Amino acid sequence: MGELDMSKSIKTRDQIESKYKWNIEAMYPDEKEWEEDYKKAEELGDEFLSFAGRLSESPDVMLEAFRLKDQIWQTVEKVYVYARMKSDEDTRVAKYQSMVNRSQALVASTAAKLSFFTPELLEIPEEKLLDYVSMSEGLKLYEHVINQILRMKAHVLSKAEEKIIAKYSELTSATNDIFNMINNADIKFGSIEDEDGELVELTHGRYIRFMESPVRRVRKDAFERLYAAYEAQKNTLATTYNYNTKTDVVTSRIRNYSSSLEAALHADNIKTEVYDNLIDVVNRNLPLIHRYVDLRKEALKLDEVHMYDLYAPLVEVPMEEIKYEEALVMVEEGLTPLGEDYIHNMKRGFESGWIDVFENEGKRSGAYSFGSYDSMPYILLNYNGRLKDVFTIAHEIGHAMHSFYTRKTQPFIYGGHSIFTAEVASTVNENLLMRDLLEKEDDAKVKKYLLNIYIEDFRATVFRQTMFAEFEKITHEAVEAGEVLTTEWLCDNYLELNKKYFGKNMVYDPQIRMEWARIPHFYNAFYVYKYATGYSAAIALSEKILTEGERARNSYIEFLKSGESDDPIPLLKLAGVDMSKPEPIEKAMVVFEQLLDELERLL
Repeated sequence: MGELDMSKSIKTRDQIESKYKWNIEAMYPDEKEWEEDYKKAEELGDEFLSFAGRLSESPDVMLEAFRLKDQIWQTVEKVYVYARMKSDEDTRVAKYQSMVNRSQALVASTAAKLSFFTPELLEIPEEKLLDYVSMSEGLKLYEHVINQILRMKAHVLSKAEEKIIAKYSELTSATNDIFNMINNADIKFGSIEDEDGELVELTHGRYIRFMESPVRRVRKDAFERLYAAYEAQKNTLATTYNYNTKTDVVTSRIRNYSSSLEAALHADNIKTEVYDNLIDVVNRNLPLIHRYVDLRKEALKLDEVHMYDLYAPLVEVPMEEIKYEEALVMVEEGLTPLGEDYIHNMKRGFESGWIDVFENEGKRSGAYSFGSYDSMPYILLNYNGRLKDVFTIAHEIGHAMHSFYTRKTQPFIYGGHSIFTAEVASTVNENLLMRDLLEKEDDAKVKKYLLNIYIEDFRATVFRQTMFAEFEKITHEAVEAGEVLTTEWLCDNYLELNKKYFGKNMVYDPQIRMEWARIPHFYNAFYVYKYATGYSAAIALSEKILTEGERARNSYIEFLKSGESDDPIPLLKLAGVDMSKPEPIEKAMVVFEQLLDELERLL
């Protein structure tokens, strides 16, 4: 390790060594082959139209249609993924931007050509459809997909009604578009003085950095500036969110659901009890967060803790550069509990071009795991030598290995992952890495630093997201009961929720009443709970792997192989965690308490 050098100039892509670039040529050796697949996808889509009105003719015809549909999407996926990855290498290259645009057009035109398939399947009497499955060995592969389609039948309307709803679909998403325009284009936060007294414009991206500043004045100024801007737009934002919630409620009633929560969870076949369990268990364990607030007050030597003190670092350690090769060793050692096969395949991935490592001019920012069913699971990084970058590698390799095992085991139709399960595979890796680093660390200051990161991650992912989930439940139930979500109603209820979550020793600055107004996920109802359940499942599975060894590890690998061959809850049961019950969340709370105990002891 050496001191982190922030002055390094960014290289052009051709200056990066090939061993640090992903092997995208393994997908298409040249763009001529990409063009051939593009044309093939168009032709197969046209061919698929010949099945319109014929799906009920015989099991053989239905099977042929299913297989052709898979072949089409498999080809389209590969075409799109390649174009997107080439563009992300250098977003300034017009040729690859054009390929992305063409690929997106291909996705849209293909979806239009195949759009008759599900409605036509639903017109076939259920008994006849299931008879076809029992008569055809080939159709048995599609039994889970067919059951998913049948499960939606009670909530699909007549063709004429569905046509009307489809025409209105653009209007029903208008509230989300309005919020995004206000939040991303119109709202301005002004400027604040940074730690050096320099005047700096406050933006969404800079806000969290200011909240993590060791200088309290900077945190306070950023906090007050940000919420002053939302306060100025409060009535427009309240009206927008009210109608967004109303849209959820009306849509759920039109589609014969008992509530908007049931409607949102139905796609993953998850019962509302799972959502309620999360809120109940977290509520019972809120004294842990109250303890954490007290710990912050003591560690930061504050007379009182304000909302803008929540992200201030409890411990600061000098930044040291971690070479990429060192980072891979750290990840490998941290993930050793996952077994020889996992480590062997992961290392092969490192060596065979899965990862695009360093930043270059024009490269897309951030990190992701991507790829098609036919390709290796690729990872885009912008590795900078920080500890957080090492955790990013562990996280993204979790997604990549999930894809690796799934694609090796499952057919294309089940070759993806639901959001409910995908984050489990990545977060298990982060937890195992953190456990390994904590166990090996002798320096008390560094150990405190690691514990602070772990606890903050836990608080932000489980407690904070559950508070958001509870707020969504409260707002939707209010609208279902005929209430209107006025500005005062939203601010008052959000403040009360904060008081419950953070306890009596927190100072509730009036600005926090407006936080509901800046959360984009509230416009995608009942989504954020998946972060909290996924993290809880990952904590439970990490503990099982570390304490039970081979048996737990084998079950977890079977889960990684399962893709979308079943609904999320049964798949996680396969891994050894039952998210239909409160126990995994309760176990996660025990872990949080242990981490808190350890940090209190060290401080």
